[in-house]
Amino acid sequence: MKTALIIDDHPVTHVGCGQLLRELDYGEVFEALTDQDALTLAMAHAPGLIVLDLGMPGLGGLNLIEPLLRHVPDARILIFSMNEQAVFVSKALAAGAAGYLTKNSGPEQFHAAVRALEDGKVYLEHDMAMAVATSNIGGHADPLSMLTDREYQVLRLLGQGDDLQAVADALRVSYKTAANTSSAIKKKLGAKNTTELIRYAISAGVVR
Repeated sequence: MKTALIIDDHPVTHVGCGQLLRELDYGEVFEALTDQDALTLAMAHAPGLIVLDLGMPGLGGLNLIEPLLRHVPDARILIFSMNEQAVFVSKALAAGAAGYLTKNSGPEQFHAAVRALEDGKVYLEHDMAMAVATSNIGGHADPLSMLTDREYQVLRLLGQGDDLQAVADALRVSYKTAANTSSAIKKKLGAKNTTELIRYAISAGVVR
C-alpha cells in the first residue's frame, strides 16, 4: 500500500492534497500541522512520499528536510509551496527534496510531480527549472543565496517577529552568536537595522 505524509499548517491544503493523492492510489495519507507531528508521523509510518510546505512554523520546511530523510531515508519529498523564488528551489533540492511544485499549480501538475517522484525522477516545472539554471548567471544571484543556513534561519525567525533572545533560544545558541549572525545578515543584505531585515524577510517570501 502506498503511503504519504502531508506537512502543512493549513488544514485546507490537507483536504486538497489528500484527495489528489487518493486519486493516485495512496491508501494511507497522514497529516501533520506542526514540525514535531511531522517527525513523529514520519518515524511511525515511514511514508514513501512526503508533501512539504516550506512555510511551516517552528523549524521551517527547509530545516525539516534533513531530519525527515534521516528518519525515513527512502522517502521522496515534494515541496508544495507558495514561494516561486529560485533560491528557495535550489536550497530545497540541495537539502534533499526531490521535487518542487507551487501552490498555483493545477491537479494535473500535482499528479505529474508525484508520478515523477515515484519513478525516481526529480520534478520541477519548466519555468522554475529555467529560473534555477540561470539564477547565478551574469552576477545577478539572489541576495538570499549569499546567506549560510544559520543566517537564513536567523532571518526567518526575525521575520516571524522573534527578538534576538528568542532566536538564540530557538536555535540553541548564545545571545552573542544570534546577535553576530544578525549583524552578518545586515551586512550581506545591505540592511541598516533589524526592522529592515524583517521587511526584507517578508517581501522576499522568507516568512508569510
